Amino acid sequence: MAKAVIAAVLLIVLVALAVLVWKAFLRAGGRGAGRRAALASAGVLVTMLALSSLATVMANVQGAVAPFASLLPMLPAGAPGGELAGTLHQVRRRLAGSLITGDRIPPALDAMISDFSRYHVAMAVIAAIVAAALIVASVVSWRRFAATESPGTRTKGLLGAFGVLSASLSPAVIVVAVANATTAADPAPALSAFFQSGW
Repeated sequence: MAKAVIAAVLLIVLVALAVLVWKAFLRAGGRGAGRRAALASAGVLVTMLALSSLATVMANVQGAVAPFASLLPMLPAGAPGGELAGTLHQVRRRLAGSLITGDRIPPALDAMISDFSRYHVAMAVIAAIVAAALIVASVVSWRRFAATESPGTRTKGLLGAFGVLSASLSPAVIVVAVANATTAADPAPALSAFFQSGW
């Protein structure tokens, strides 16, 4: 939860900084090509950092909602020894048995499957919200692009760039939402695949 809050604060700061940099770029006027290029480069960098921070927020909120499943990738790779090896073998065997023969799932394994499902439901919801926000941002950008009368201005170019960026990111985020929703609907095979071959 702490990581999610820190990432969210960072996202807010980066978005505010991106707005300031892009506004400065639009106001630069005829102050020199070097200054405009520097502002444009800074704007692109801050925008990319904000998108990375958004992905970090999404992952950390998902981990806060389903902490057990988010820690599964920390299981040692390969063939661990001792009690862990025995436990992982039992998990694999019980998961395979429940999938193939419909054996009764023990309560501990049922809790693991439920948390794994919650993990994917969380990302499906988060990704759906982000996809909706990207679609709205794209529509707003394109409407303002169309309403800007002067062709070839920096404002029109910037609005077009943001329209293209948000429109191109939204399908990828929708795919993430659909993939996670599909896994959440039937989590046991995906969990079994994880324990068989890793994340």
